[in-house]
Amino acid sequence: MGALTAVAVAVGPWLTSPAGAQVAHTGSASAGETVNVYLTTTSGSDGRTVVKGLERQTPITFTTGGGGNVTVDESRTYQEFSGAGASFTDTAAWLFNSSGALSQGTRDEVMRKLFSPTDGIGVSFLRNPMGGSDLARFGYTFDDVPAGQTDPGLTRFSIDHDLADVLPLTRQARQLNPALKVMASPWTAPAWMKDNDQLNQGWLEAQYYGTYANYFVKYLQEYKNRGVPIDYVTVQNEPTCCGGYPSMQWNGSGLNYFTKSELLPKLANAGLSTKVLALDWNWDQWSGYGAPVVDDAAIRNHPNFGGIAWHGYGGDVRQQTTVHNQYPNVDAFDTEHSGGTWIANQQKEDMHNLIDYTRNWGRSWIKWSLAVDQNKGPHNGGCSTCTGLVTVHNGDSQSGRVDYTVEYYTMGHLTKFVKPGARRIDSSASSTVPNVAWKNPDGSKALIAYNDTSGQQTLKVNWGGQSFTYQLPAGASATFTWSGNQA
Repeated sequence: MGALTAVAVAVGPWLTSPAGAQVAHTGSASAGETVNVYLTTTSGSDGRTVVKGLERQTPITFTTGGGGNVTVDESRTYQEFSGAGASFTDTAAWLFNSSGALSQGTRDEVMRKLFSPTDGIGVSFLRNPMGGSDLARFGYTFDDVPAGQTDPGLTRFSIDHDLADVLPLTRQARQLNPALKVMASPWTAPAWMKDNDQLNQGWLEAQYYGTYANYFVKYLQEYKNRGVPIDYVTVQNEPTCCGGYPSMQWNGSGLNYFTKSELLPKLANAGLSTKVLALDWNWDQWSGYGAPVVDDAAIRNHPNFGGIAWHGYGGDVRQQTTVHNQYPNVDAFDTEHSGGTWIANQQKEDMHNLIDYTRNWGRSWIKWSLAVDQNKGPHNGGCSTCTGLVTVHNGDSQSGRVDYTVEYYTMGHLTKFVKPGARRIDSSASSTVPNVAWKNPDGSKALIAYNDTSGQQTLKVNWGGQSFTYQLPAGASATFTWSGNQA
């Protein structure tokens, strides 16, 4: 989580550049395909009070004849979907588990509603902090030693902290959704590796670059040995940002050297398949912290390199398409944008994020903490106004209750209906009804749309010479699903 700044977002036909798109031929469609409709609406100007949450509506059917204001063309395909979700921060995991706020029955119910593809919304991607963050009870790493001491051999390395809450819950999530991807991002190296001997800020000392790469390897091995293989890592969450909580400073040349000369070789030598993602920060930080890594062909071509991790707090989302057009074989992941009380309309923000990120080649949509308590914590500096997919009441008059926020339902518009391995397919861009379409591995389709106006909008969807019409309420989110083949 970093500094909160204005974010430029845009949806337009130029965002689905043909670069990288694939064109396929499809068979004939059956007449009268059934379309299932799921709707989320909110009351109030802040888009947080849920009236209908992923509520199934009366199915509709395609009729013969084309035309319409949105055309879905599954013959034009774009990036693959990897998953979407949030983070088991120390805060979220502790609230779920050892805080005592939830009974085992309630905890298991919440986990099912989050991760089960059948009984819940099917969250399919976790991005967990690798050590402490701002949404934690305190700062920590996996090799903390008393001040003045060092541990270059990592003899005191231990993931005991995560064994209490983070790891068992992540393992349970994978059991509930076997397609779940797991990513890890460090906020800081151990203090003794840094020039200021603190978890907050400071630079990694050059003498410890190799040691820090070994630290990554040990973390990944410990998790793998306990049934939780890590699919992706980044070198640093939000390099150089921010003071007041665990963090670490880098420059572009340091990130390049560490990634190429230490981390990637050591992952390969250890036989780990984990992929390294570059940047892990905002669109407007690309030139300083992303480009120095990705511009290096030796990094791009390494089998353990996996792409770019983008955050959505600053700059313009179209930077993802600019970089995609430069490096069409480098995957893009959107790995953090928190909900929070500073956002004027949370439902609108979420739907624009979901649509804009993926229309700009993003393979994922990952928010910040899965959960916070009724006071937006506990937190360790940093964000005191962040919200989660759920709110866990702990120690107040409603202790033990779990509230499912609008973010749970907006996330579900994607994760419940778009499965890992799906392909984004072409759909007409619209400023009044922003949308994005997907084709799942089983051939089913999902069109996610948002009415970005204050009045009802007539949505007419054309698909292979057939069409359906739906009256989309003002400010409503909808997912339309259907099967069959495009004519």
